[in-house]
Amino acid sequence: MTSEYTEFKCPSCGKGTIIRCYHCREISNKYKCSECDFEGP
Repeated sequence: MTSEYTEFKCPSCGKGTIIRCYHCREISNKYKCSECDFEGP
């Protein structure tokens, strides 16, 4: 398993920072923005 990750701003509010590891992206694990509660795949 690799420790690569990606970091991006929330696609809804643009304020929260989302950090997702390779595995979570691979299995489409959901994430939730800490600023606006937006949930994405």
